[in-house]
Amino acid sequence: MYETYYGLNSKPFSKTPDPRFLFYSKAHEEALARLQHGVEEKEIILLTGEVGSGKTTLSRALLDSLGEKHRVILILNPRLTPAQFIRTIARRFDIDHNQQKDDLLEAIHGKVYEDYTKGITPVIIIDEAQLVPDRNTFEEIRLLTNFQLDDQNLLSLVLIGQPDLLTRLKRKTYLPLRQRIGLFYHLSPLSAEESRQYIEHRLRLSGRTDTIFTEEALELICKFSGGVPRNINNIASNSLMEGFGNAAQLIDKEIIADIAHELGMNGVK
Repeated sequence: MYETYYGLNSKPFSKTPDPRFLFYSKAHEEALARLQHGVEEKEIILLTGEVGSGKTTLSRALLDSLGEKHRVILILNPRLTPAQFIRTIARRFDIDHNQQKDDLLEAIHGKVYEDYTKGITPVIIIDEAQLVPDRNTFEEIRLLTNFQLDDQNLLSLVLIGQPDLLTRLKRKTYLPLRQRIGLFYHLSPLSAEESRQYIEHRLRLSGRTDTIFTEEALELICKFSGGVPRNINNIASNSLMEGFGNAAQLIDKEIIADIAHELGMNGVK
């Protein structure tokens, strides 16, 4: 629709976590570096960030950076009982999951050790980890990290979630797991300048090198989005649709204000 009108070859503000569009703010660059280092060191890593801050996109960038020497197990819906979690891990290792728990754990350990002998590191990534239903499932997650030799761990575990995940893990009952986490990182929102660079970055990747948004429009996007990439995407994509519908050559502050109001992002109820 609006792509041709604005000289774009793709939608620049899609909601999908496409790592091609990952904008390396200072925080995102450091977060990815820490994730990669944690996987290399076979650590437990905790990445937190507000809704829409880019955590899932970062996890996709991490996956793209891993080579053949990694077995990636990605869990996108962690609303699992302890038994369901163990069976899910077993299936990802191509293990017959119709076995008793002890037998499954033994089989998983065998697969992990077999990977080790081949120079392969299993990497378990649990997205939206704040949705893990109870402490018992977290305990099963922790017990997987018992798969280790005297001098090294045999797998890496990445927990990705919203800030309340860290609050939850600070409770006394979660101390055994928290003590094993080797790397913590909280993904902060983009600054005003980074938000502008983010918008320009996505437009450039979509084929547009000159501006579409006026200076005042950019200021409002930065203000109303709070520097959260998903909010920026929502405001920008809807404003392009609005601009196309109104045959506007540039997106001005009036369009941004109207869209932010429609999305409930301007503080007006």
